[in-house]
Amino acid sequence: MHRHVWQTHKAGDIRRLQPTTQMLNALPANQVRVDVRAVGLNFADIFALTGLYSATPAGAFIPGLEFAGRVREVGGAVTEVAVGDRVMGVTRFGGYATVIDSDPAYLLPLPADWDFAQGAAWPAQTLTAWYALSRLGALHKGQRVLIHSAAGGVGLQAMKLTRALGGHPVGTVGRSQKARWLNEQGFEQVLTREKNFRGQLQRDNLTFDLVLDAIGGEVQQASFDALNPMGRLVVFGAAEFTPSGNRPDYLKALWRYLRRPRYDVMDMISSNRSVLAFNLIWLWEQTHHMQELLEELKAVPLAPPHVGHRFAFEDAHEALALLRSGQTIGKVVLESGSGQD
Repeated sequence: MHRHVWQTHKAGDIRRLQPTTQMLNALPANQVRVDVRAVGLNFADIFALTGLYSATPAGAFIPGLEFAGRVREVGGAVTEVAVGDRVMGVTRFGGYATVIDSDPAYLLPLPADWDFAQGAAWPAQTLTAWYALSRLGALHKGQRVLIHSAAGGVGLQAMKLTRALGGHPVGTVGRSQKARWLNEQGFEQVLTREKNFRGQLQRDNLTFDLVLDAIGGEVQQASFDALNPMGRLVVFGAAEFTPSGNRPDYLKALWRYLRRPRYDVMDMISSNRSVLAFNLIWLWEQTHHMQELLEELKAVPLAPPHVGHRFAFEDAHEALALLRSGQTIGKVVLESGSGQD
């Protein structure tokens, strides 16, 4: 028995990502074998492949953090799922594969009215948005939340979750067509970021109780400065470092690193504002905490995630190129097989 995967022998260049075939070993008693039908793409995949991600495995690895499919086989000690179940799941790398062996703790039932691509678009970004809003952001009803990259996977989920929790989401996007699309989805407060974002916020007299940012740089600094007293800036990425090509531009990355926002705790005490940051990948090692978050999310009514771009599993490079182009709306997904069975 074998599986198809996308694997790189070493981080540093996306072109090193190549398709290959691997033999499958016997399934351990405590594992579940899933025939993968869809794989969700994330900016973390790009950063890992280019060597800019702190959690990147050493040596060869398979990228990918989330997937959906149908259970093919269960180990003898597994009682949580059965053969034939439709599931979605998370994995700390290893997602770009047609078959995945998983601990059942990392699997969730796929809603009956969702397809596999929607399932693969749900776990990582929804957990990211929920953790940022509920744990670190401590969102309260009536508070105004600035959400950057609001048309992306995490941004869309954060917009919906903020509204579900009684907050007032204000999204930002880099392109006017994305703003129009969000307006059509019922989100009235959406800003197309101007080059002078600080001036844009000041001109419109906009302040916030909470900011969710995965861009960095001047946009992040201006957002922090627009926080109300007791406001929180929650950072979970740095899209400004995304390489435009297959390899990092180290000089440009160094320049941006040297010019990154820096926060003084004494100033934060004086202004009564705070900065918090996290990387969701470390949650995979804390399954009890992850299960708590998932249980909380069950009580929050959310529509299926928006899958804006679907590619065949064989077209991983085209999908990654589109993701890093900044032109996507919603989730980018690789589909294996029909994606529907």
